[in-house]
Amino acid sequence: MNAEPTILLEQLSVFQRKNLVLANVNLEIRKGEFAYLIGKTGSGKSSLLKTLYAELPVLVGKATVAGYDLQQLKRKDIPYLRRRLGIVFQDFQLLEDRSVSENLTFVLRATGWKDTKAIELRIQEVLHEVGLFTKGYKFPHQLSGGEQQRVAIARALLNQPEIILADEPTGNLDPETSNGILRLLMSISENGQAVLMATHNYNLIHKFPARIIKCEEGAVIASANQLEK
Repeated sequence: MNAEPTILLEQLSVFQRKNLVLANVNLEIRKGEFAYLIGKTGSGKSSLLKTLYAELPVLVGKATVAGYDLQQLKRKDIPYLRRRLGIVFQDFQLLEDRSVSENLTFVLRATGWKDTKAIELRIQEVLHEVGLFTKGYKFPHQLSGGEQQRVAIARALLNQPEIILADEPTGNLDPETSNGILRLLMSISENGQAVLMATHNYNLIHKFPARIIKCEEGAVIASANQLEK
């Protein structure tokens, strides 16, 4: 593994408005690492993820994500940080009036891609990676929940990010479909991208063991260990 952490948090405090949610967070996540982020509802998982993609500002402590110092990050540079991240949500957030390929084209053009052939090639590559190579012409409503989440993951991969941040990506999916999404995210980490996945699903964690990072009582307990049986 690369010696350089792709996420490095030191004595970080996470605030939601003026409320302290997490204090003294120290965390390293390296290239190619897969980790679960767990904790009860309201424990700070989503707030931590929002801090990592600069939805919430860093006011206390240090945070470096994909080479960006978040404390020094200017508002105009936030889009550039987010191109180094792939963000996957529970509710897919696809544009319903556009096909899968048009959804992906929209993101590429919005992030500065201009060459139509290069756009088409990149879309083919990510759809192949998520197992949807033949579904580019379909609209979101024509896809299953699992397929829609795979499109969302393909969208997250478009700009070859260093890190995938996944916030409850299996929350709306049945167990079998969830297993497939987990396998996909783990294969992405094996290709060299860090994956941090917030989840409540302990069955998945037992089935696909990996590092556990826990939000609990205003703190983050970052372990190299897997969940104890």
